[in-house]
Amino acid sequence: MAAYALENRVEQFSCPSDVVPSWERQEVSTGTTIMAVEFEGGVVIGADSRTTTGAYIANRVTDKLTPIHDRIFCCRSGSAADTQAIADAVSYQLGFHSIELDEPPLVQTAANLFKQMCYRYREELMAGIIVAGWDKRRGGQVYTVPMGGMLVRQPVSVGGSGSSYIYGFIDSKYKSGMTKEECLRFTADALALAMERDGSSGGVVRLAAITEAGLERSISIPPTPKSTCPLPPHTKLLVSSPEDFCSFFTSVPD
Repeated sequence: MAAYALENRVEQFSCPSDVVPSWERQEVSTGTTIMAVEFEGGVVIGADSRTTTGAYIANRVTDKLTPIHDRIFCCRSGSAADTQAIADAVSYQLGFHSIELDEPPLVQTAANLFKQMCYRYREELMAGIIVAGWDKRRGGQVYTVPMGGMLVRQPVSVGGSGSSYIYGFIDSKYKSGMTKEECLRFTADALALAMERDGSSGGVVRLAAITEAGLERSISIPPTPKSTCPLPPHTKLLVSSPEDFCSFFTSVPD
């Protein structure tokens, strides 16, 4: 009798789905909101920090602003694995290209490398990329590479699952000729609105300004009723390394 009960119990859990939660079988996704804006002398890029696995929040402080070269970054949306692999491959190729030229690469060159890879493997990849940066030939530039491998330059670009909530805000608030400070506030406000509505976007707003002088990174903590953070809304926190964020992440809302 005991042997029969044990055998019956084993049969009940013979399928892996019986013991593994459904969210563990979901693809890790940077379902997200990403954004980039050109200004005179550089670009501002920004993204939320939430990574999801289905309905489960796998990471609430992800860095989706990925360096490709000294003054070239990309913002990633889609499959975390796909976008990380593409960014690593482009960074590798661009490094060799820079060594051959003996000068910093162009932002357009980086964008074309992303376009070629995303188009070549368009049936296998789920990746939406915004490439932004500064070079001495064209200054600050923003290029969009959506799923499928198209490439287009835009003065302001937004992508990810949260982007559909803020197109009206961007159309009404964006104006050409904005300063770096205006672009930083514009990007932080737009991302905060998307994070309020989109369930796949959340955490903190990571911002970066790229100019001829280099890179300046900051964090904006959006206002939320559940936040216990003592800092005012949209507080700008200039940091030099990820370790500097640790004291703030304990109070970042999910």
